[in-house]
Amino acid sequence: MPISDQSSGIIFITGGARSGKSRYAQDLALQQSSSPVYVATARQWDSDFRQRIKRHQNDRDERWTSIEEEKHISGLDLTGKVAVIDCVTLWLTNFFVDTQYDIDQCLAACKQEIQQLLQQTGTFIIISNEIGMGVHAETETGRKFTDLQGWVNQYIASVAHSVVFMVSGIPMKIKG
Repeated sequence: MPISDQSSGIIFITGGARSGKSRYAQDLALQQSSSPVYVATARQWDSDFRQRIKRHQNDRDERWTSIEEEKHISGLDLTGKVAVIDCVTLWLTNFFVDTQYDIDQCLAACKQEIQQLLQQTGTFIIISNEIGMGVHAETETGRKFTDLQGWVNQYIASVAHSVVFMVSGIPMKIKG
């Protein structure tokens, strides 16, 4: 059963891959709004990714407004809305690649985006994969990305009013 949270600000949902984060976030958004917004941050890298995106799109019906925005989520007018932002991992990947793997530049840009997003009044349900629960990356770039995502996840959790950790489809509220 979803954890209800009616206040404005960030609800941060994290967990492992295929832990039920997106489905939970969508259920939570529909509890709070009859017309939520879904902000998709994915780039269509290849045919497999296009199929994954299509599967996510098919999960949403006509109640949803869908927006595709790879990086600049703070530029969207989400005032007064309930918006699911899916997901931080893909969002960071876009910044990471575009900054040519510059961690400092990427981290600053991501923090600025979150700070600017919070200038709007709304409920932002932000989804991210949890870091540190799997195999360590074999490459330097992979390790840098793991560090970056860990720091950004910590930052978002620190400014969120609610944090939920998903395990095998079960939400566990750990903050708020």
